Amino acid sequence: MGTVDNVKRVSDTEPLVDIRHLVKSYRRGVQTVPVLSDITLSIGEGDFIALMGPSGSGKSTLLNLIAGIDRPDGGELRVGGLDITRLSESTLAEWRAAHVGFIFQFYNLMPVLTAFENIELPLMLTRLSRKERRERVSLVLDMVNLSDRAQHYPSELSGGQQQRVAIARALITDPTLIVADEPTGDLDRTSAEEVLTMMQRLNRELGKTIIMVTHDAHAAGAAKALVHLEKGELIDGTTR
Repeated sequence: MGTVDNVKRVSDTEPLVDIRHLVKSYRRGVQTVPVLSDITLSIGEGDFIALMGPSGSGKSTLLNLIAGIDRPDGGELRVGGLDITRLSESTLAEWRAAHVGFIFQFYNLMPVLTAFENIELPLMLTRLSRKERRERVSLVLDMVNLSDRAQHYPSELSGGQQQRVAIARALITDPTLIVADEPTGDLDRTSAEEVLTMMQRLNRELGKTIIMVTHDAHAAGAAKALVHLEKGELIDGTTR
């Protein structure tokens, strides 16, 4: 990997995520604790970015802001040209459901639903027919090599298989952006490699833009570019 001349931009492609002077803090009792300070960053469409930094550096907060889970205190945050900081709560929820796929460290699967039903869940709020939903779920199950586990419950799946179900669920709405928070953090090395390889395929073959928070340098090596944060500030970035 080589050093990026300007950390504000870590890709040569058109920016999908364009962040300008983003600021975020939290209240802790009577104190205001700054988390992110004047973040300016551009992430290209079709890129695969790893956000790294020590605990408390603000990387998960930045990921949540980009995904529309949280709101900044100031600055602009455009995704696909839309400043999501200006959206109402209801409009932001609709935007998030349509444009963002989520992958979490602990999978966040519903234990009472099968793999098929967990993947189908985001489609239940759409106008797709039952037949269309089933066809789409079958397609993504095949993509993550879990067609033979469709009727299994999470407790009947390994950690790696559960994370692949979560990846399929993230893909099911064909999102513009996939955000992943420590997606390999609860997996053994073999399962982690399978998940990272799958994410690389989604990026390479489907052109999905992926932003991944990780503390693991090995996992970060799967990404096309790295962005480092420390104490709420961008330190540097590398690309390859």
